[in-house]
Amino acid sequence: MLATAPMPASPTAEGFPPNCALIEVHVTDLKQLFDSLDPTPFHQRDIDPKAEDFIAGSARELDPDVPLGLLVYVDREAHSPRATEIVHAAVRDHFRRKAQATRQRLRQLFRLGRRSLVIGLTFLAACVIAADSLRGPLEGWRLLGVIQESLIIGGWVAMWRPIEIFLYEWWPVRAEAHLCDRLSGMTVRVVTHHHPPDGD
Repeated sequence: MLATAPMPASPTAEGFPPNCALIEVHVTDLKQLFDSLDPTPFHQRDIDPKAEDFIAGSARELDPDVPLGLLVYVDREAHSPRATEIVHAAVRDHFRRKAQATRQRLRQLFRLGRRSLVIGLTFLAACVIAADSLRGPLEGWRLLGVIQESLIIGGWVAMWRPIEIFLYEWWPVRAEAHLCDRLSGMTVRVVTHHHPPDGD
């Protein structure tokens, strides 16, 4: 089970950049950091979703201008003397892949937005033309105004999706990509956590 330790601000721990904001994670075994369902080699595995959520959530609360560091406390002694190097590479590669996937999602969102904009503008123009075309033949009809207003409203409703994409949906995706860039560049250290002996 993944446990998380308190996160001090601007630590001076050995091996981390000056003024580094430290994210601390405590696990029993290093395998807990990685997705157990991922069949790829250990150093290429995705980070466990719970660990990723904690690391990313902690990073969102930190000053975006300070470097990040990840300190992993592990209860069980690592089998490989290159544990820090392996975990560092795995964390870096995981968030680098996630940044690439997020940017691809952003490009797909913009493509959808452009298509939606073309469709919406075309439909809005058709509604405006249809509303204007009814003015002559149905002039004086009591329901003419209602039909015209309904056409105009329907045209603007078709613009809702592209407006939503270009005003609201794209910037959280871009922010997520930038966050993954920061996380892919953070310094990682693995430290064996020695429990104190039980008292008498």
